Amino acid sequence: MISYSEALENVLKTATDFGVEKIPLLESVGRVLDENITADRDFPPFDRVTKDGIALNSDILISKKKTINIEAIFAAGSQEGILKNKNNCVEIMTGAMLPKNTDTVIMYEDISIENGGATLKKSFSKGQNVHKKGSDRKAGEVILKKNRKITAREIGVLATVGKTEILVKKLPKIAVISTGDELISIDRTPLPHQIRSSNNYSLYAALAEENIIPNLFHLKDEKTEMKDFLENLVKEYDILLLSGGVSKGKFDFLPGIFEELKVEKIFHRVLQQPGKPLWFGKQEEEKTIVFSFPGNPVSTFVNFHIYFKNWLRKSLQIEAKNEQVFLSEFENTSTLTRFLLAEIISENEKLTAKLIEGNGSGDLISLTKAAGVVIIPPKTSIKNESVDFIKF
Repeated sequence: MISYSEALENVLKTATDFGVEKIPLLESVGRVLDENITADRDFPPFDRVTKDGIALNSDILISKKKTINIEAIFAAGSQEGILKNKNNCVEIMTGAMLPKNTDTVIMYEDISIENGGATLKKSFSKGQNVHKKGSDRKAGEVILKKNRKITAREIGVLATVGKTEILVKKLPKIAVISTGDELISIDRTPLPHQIRSSNNYSLYAALAEENIIPNLFHLKDEKTEMKDFLENLVKEYDILLLSGGVSKGKFDFLPGIFEELKVEKIFHRVLQQPGKPLWFGKQEEEKTIVFSFPGNPVSTFVNFHIYFKNWLRKSLQIEAKNEQVFLSEFENTSTLTRFLLAEIISENEKLTAKLIEGNGSGDLISLTKAAGVVIIPPKTSIKNESVDFIKF
């Protein structure tokens, strides 16, 4: 067996670039940008008024006028106006272009208007309430760098520079495969010796959160049938994610089938808990990568987040860093790296992990309480220390 750190390193070495594609703006949420986005003009593109009120020329301070005549009104969306008489002012609305011959905006709350004139209630400073042209970004400047995940925040920026289509990194084509005669479909009532299939649904949902919609399959414990089916999947998909069939039981056929299909074993069995039987390999001819997780639900879910999601981030060139959380106390006396389910609580201005008591890697319900897992190295005693945390 190899260590957790060795296993993760071997997984990350197979990170794959699947190319790029151009997609419509509103389909790009959650995808990874593969082009630098530049400002198509200055941001903002003009001296922009930020408050409803009046615009005037600050030189009016010299005249010490108490009441200033209003000579025009300009709305947002109108062409650039002009103050014809610098001793006057104009009414102006938020978002409008600052009129020529003006340099300052005073909001309505600081003036009173009567008989076509504005009276100042308080002093003002030159340039107030004006968002200067180009003060955010200059035309041609990079405003979004490639290799960042597109969220609602980026969508607004992409829209404002007129990007109707976006160049993004392609995502892999993935098959999710559950195995085992004990599993039945979720619309059936299980007999005492049966359970409803759940791992494939959990993996489907976890992949959907990454904008990947996989195809779901189930294989019974019949070796010839499994081999024939997997042979076709290896040719059709970039990634196979399997659960079950890789331990040491008499019906755990997958390691032998992978060998027959010339899927090179990179490693099998890791010094970790949960997920010791984890199998990982690659079919070089088809360039298909195989993650075969142990069948217990917690083990599958945890190892998906630890190994596959890190592999995906590296493939998409997204920087991945484990978060740090505070753990009051835990002693790992074993030679295994422990992945412990935890809630995260904000306590005394720091994030604290509260470990979740569960009944092992088959306790699917415990996952619903967990924000992620803390990672405890082998032969380690933790007492009021920061530890690595992988978020679900």
